[in-house]
Amino acid sequence: MLGAALWASVAASPVGVWKTIDDETGKPRAHVRIQESNGTYSGRIVHLVDPDEPNPKCTQCSGAKKNAPVIGLEILWGLEQSGNVYQGGHILDPENGKTYDCKIWLEDEERLKVRGSWFVFGRNQTWHRIADAKGG
Repeated sequence: MLGAALWASVAASPVGVWKTIDDETGKPRAHVRIQESNGTYSGRIVHLVDPDEPNPKCTQCSGAKKNAPVIGLEILWGLEQSGNVYQGGHILDPENGKTYDCKIWLEDEERLKVRGSWFVFGRNQTWHRIADAKGG
């Protein structure tokens, strides 16, 4: 019984590894590991699914992330829990190097909604939990 309660508390969190889906093709793109440290949530790319090149770099990024390897790149940061939503953070699109305001929330134990926005414009993606937490 204790194991089920522990799983329920873990599953109710965005902590874990998530498969991202390409908006245009509907195909898996990457695995992102979300973790929590001192009440703040962040996420890094830990695996790319069929990348166009073997070790891509974030050529469109600026600052310290310019030309950084995409695998290992922090793309989510600064999210804090507020009820059932994790917000106040940012998300980076490594394809265009742009950073957007971000909030995430669990749709259920297996689906995470991710919203990147700029002013009133934005888009949602659904990421899918990967059961094997190694994530690539």
